[in-house]
Amino acid sequence: MQGTRIAPSAIGLPSGAATIDSATMVAASDLAVAERGATPAGMITPALPAHCKVLGRIAPVDPQAPAIHFQVNLPVQWNGRSVQYGGGGFNGVLITGTALVPAARYDQPVPLARGYVTYGTDSGHQNQPGQPPQTFALNDEALVNFAHASYKKVRDVAVAVMRQAYGRDPQKLYFVGSSEGGREGVMMAQRYPQDFDGILSRVPVLNWTGLQHAGLRDGLAITGDAWLSPAHVKLVHDAVLASCDGADGLTDSVVSNPVGCRERFNVELLRCSATTGPTCLNDAQIRAVKTLHAPLDLPAEIAHGVRQYPGRGPSGENTRSFGPTGGWQSWWTGTQAPAFPPVQANGIAWFYGAGAIQYFYARNPQADLRSYRIQDHLPRVREVSALMDATNPDLSAFQARGGKLILLENMADYAQSPYAGIAYFQSVQQRLGADNVRRFARLYTAPGVDHVGTGAPGNAELFPALVDWVEQGREPAGLQLVEQEGRPPFAVTRARPLCEWPTWPRYKGGDPNAAASFECTR
Repeated sequence: MQGTRIAPSAIGLPSGAATIDSATMVAASDLAVAERGATPAGMITPALPAHCKVLGRIAPVDPQAPAIHFQVNLPVQWNGRSVQYGGGGFNGVLITGTALVPAARYDQPVPLARGYVTYGTDSGHQNQPGQPPQTFALNDEALVNFAHASYKKVRDVAVAVMRQAYGRDPQKLYFVGSSEGGREGVMMAQRYPQDFDGILSRVPVLNWTGLQHAGLRDGLAITGDAWLSPAHVKLVHDAVLASCDGADGLTDSVVSNPVGCRERFNVELLRCSATTGPTCLNDAQIRAVKTLHAPLDLPAEIAHGVRQYPGRGPSGENTRSFGPTGGWQSWWTGTQAPAFPPVQANGIAWFYGAGAIQYFYARNPQADLRSYRIQDHLPRVREVSALMDATNPDLSAFQARGGKLILLENMADYAQSPYAGIAYFQSVQQRLGADNVRRFARLYTAPGVDHVGTGAPGNAELFPALVDWVEQGREPAGLQLVEQEGRPPFAVTRARPLCEWPTWPRYKGGDPNAAASFECTR
């Protein structure tokens, strides 16, 4: 297989040829758990079967654009199915297709170990040392590849590789992704509805343009005296728990009904009177928290009639997602106030959002973030929105081909607003009818869980449920969220029912760590 060329005619979009650079047999390997990692799931290297690891690249049409790199894993014992893994952040790193799927239990085998062909891509650009991760967007083809085209191209190349390796096409094709990868999955259902039978999308950044501009707004809101130190973050977090934790019938540091908490929590009660310090919030800090919680109203419509990006919170402000930081400190406040230009010590939303404004919308790496206005760049904003935003509510073609979609929103997410995914799902219901949508799509929510899946029970058997729905016609039912220890045998420490939106888990009595002690309620 090494050196094989796959002609552009095998790829369903304008493209250069694909070349297989290497094809290497990899021996079976055992489970391993690292001491440290970016996320709890990222610490786990799952057990893998013997397989052929195929590495290659797809040539661009524009000679100035980067190639699209891909990896395809071919198990010796193939079950006739495949799983494409989505990326994260601004991509630029090759996705191997060998990791846990989003929200998976730590003790379950990964798709490759179940006999699936798995594959991933870097989305058509490669991060460079010393360069912001958004630099690639200055090239038009690289931007289109990142938006949607690379995932379609790699899907078609992977099918050609499977055909060559096994002599037949896959019977079923799945896509799984979280965050940016979740956006990619929903984008596939919208733009390429014939390509996948089932899609699992966790915490997807669907309203991408709204998110980047909200990141700019929320970052500017905590400059100067408005910045919240870790002590201030804990102050707000504790006040939210005091207002909302017990509203579900159980005081367990999890806000099970964050929508209700929006009405219960009043940040004004934390306002400083005479003195200032970590035991109260000054006027600028109060305004900053209200800004974060408020929707961003856009001055004009962007793709698919969107005019707003929802606010974030409350709940999970001081979540320790992994290691010393999490919640606001990871995503919003950072360990120092927003800098110009952004630095790593800033919150990730500022580092990401500010760079997106400069490279995607202003198309000027030196653009002054303090004077940027959407109105001044509206044609470009709409152009990027049409490329990037996975907000098209018309999923009728995906439904017609028998596709199934499962969405999961973590309700203590500050990397993106879970209410953006909820708003999108509601727009699909409005377009196609709620009863009709239920035939092919589900939206679940995980209270108290942050972007990377910690803070409360956040793992579930969603991928197996998706496969059963696609292949057996068995609708998802009785699913549970679990919280597990990070070492084998990955014992379950807490469990909750996985509730469909708009229901949430209310405690009804019994073992507070057992799912049976809760019921999904409106």
